[in-house]
Amino acid sequence: MAEDTPGPVDPGPPPVRRAGPGEGTEVVGVAVDGGAVGDGGRAGAGAGPVAVNPGAGDAGARLRATGVGAVAVLLWASLALFTTLTGDIPPFQLTAMAFAVGGLIGLPLVLRGGLRGRGLPRGAWALGIGGLFGYHFFYFLALDNAPAAEAGLIAYLWPLLIVVLSALLPGERLRWWHAAGAALGLGGTFLLVTGGGGVEFRGEYLPGYAAAAVCAVAWSGYSVANRRYPQVPTAMVACFCLATAVLAAGAHLVFEETVWPRDAVEWAAVVALGLGPVGGAFYVWDRGTKHGDIRLLGTLSYFAPLLSTGLLVATGRADAGWPVAAACVLITAGAIVASSDALRAVLARPARTARIARDDRDGLPGAEIGADGEAAPSGAGAADGRT
Repeated sequence: MAEDTPGPVDPGPPPVRRAGPGEGTEVVGVAVDGGAVGDGGRAGAGAGPVAVNPGAGDAGARLRATGVGAVAVLLWASLALFTTLTGDIPPFQLTAMAFAVGGLIGLPLVLRGGLRGRGLPRGAWALGIGGLFGYHFFYFLALDNAPAAEAGLIAYLWPLLIVVLSALLPGERLRWWHAAGAALGLGGTFLLVTGGGGVEFRGEYLPGYAAAAVCAVAWSGYSVANRRYPQVPTAMVACFCLATAVLAAGAHLVFEETVWPRDAVEWAAVVALGLGPVGGAFYVWDRGTKHGDIRLLGTLSYFAPLLSTGLLVATGRADAGWPVAAACVLITAGAIVASSDALRAVLARPARTARIARDDRDGLPGAEIGADGEAAPSGAGAADGRT
């Protein structure tokens, strides 16, 4: 996600198979007749939002989707470095150029599907475009009306908000270790933003603070509400990116003067932004937020500013110091705490699988393993909404 000042802080198909008895039909894509079907989801009786509990599926698939979503965090870590290489290109122009690249890389997938996005629910369009463009618009507005440190810190409340808001999703429960892990991550980000110093919130910057808060709510809201549209294929992120590019170009014409890249390095940096943090990252984030562990993804997002700082230090564009080391400890500890249930499930799964196999061999009642790794009576599992 593009920013206009260098720094570490930025405000970002399973195969078709035959269904077994009692199952829906798993398909990929969006129906031509307007009926929405799933990108790894279930066929629906209409194009409205579908509230699902991904924990009702295979825990391994959910873990893989979480891993895919975490790739976005790695890509966002390169945002500050690539932004510093783009020279004096103003922020909205840079956003428009990068999102154009990000949209074009996914457009062939949309065209191959016959532009089936026309059958998508309107809410999905509003959410996708509003989330991508709204985040960047209010982030730049915040930076123009408040000091970068305070505005960036407020904007980077979005990972914590993702963890908290995830409790509103069907089948999800917010446990204390999720909130604690996110709070530790926020503490580490505070050290990175302030450099170990303090922040001073002043009344004259209230409009900028408010814009930063809207920015945080916009991205966290998009990430959590995205779970309501599992039937929207990830390829449609290309259309959201292109729409965002058009809106950003309009904002550029209104608020900025055009400055084109001066050399091949700056052009390459713009393309790299579109392929990575301001483009490609949104495809994997879409997959992760729809089908992965969104609470864990929210906490892992705090690694983005940490890794970003590491890249700047490695390239000589920032200095390492105790705040970076302390932030590393806090963010890593937060990720471990927040993922404790997932780690327990992974460690316990082989033993439970062996026990179930032994019970089946001995003719004893079997058990199913829910998405949280806890054994449940056969026929219950995670489908009852427990996670």
